[in-house]
Amino acid sequence: MRHSYSIVSAICAVLLMGVQVTARGAEPTTATYGTPITLEQARKVAEAAEAAAKKRNMNMVIAIVEPSGDLVYFLKMDGATYASIKIAQTKAMSAALFNRPTKSFRERVAKGDLSPLSLAGAVASDGGVPIVVNGKTIGAIGSSGGADDDISQAGADALK
Repeated sequence: MRHSYSIVSAICAVLLMGVQVTARGAEPTTATYGTPITLEQARKVAEAAEAAAKKRNMNMVIAIVEPSGDLVYFLKMDGATYASIKIAQTKAMSAALFNRPTKSFRERVAKGDLSPLSLAGAVASDGGVPIVVNGKTIGAIGSSGGADDDISQAGADALK
């Protein structure tokens, strides 16, 4: 019992000291967040992503979240699959919470690093992209339905 108490105490001490612990192969981030994305900004991001999807003749679902991962704006194009509704939201949330594109998790898994699969909320699929303005993350976009990463990046670029 004393041994267990010592281990728990040591873990708590490390956490209280603010030591950053990352999964093997994980790149540490210094998350710099700005004022959360506004509804007006989210609409602009979604419109740019929708335009990119239309150019490719794709029916997409687009979700915009603030840094907390909470939904700010949602767009489901006519004909988009129902599965894409949750997928787009989950990708946006992952990109916001981890402050990195979800593509980075997919690339790590493709190289054999399965540690992203153990991270709660991490999505190892292209299409989640942080929205960065003036060097600060203000939210993220997630899309699903085809060419997800390109569509999300087009949306995120609308605020640059």
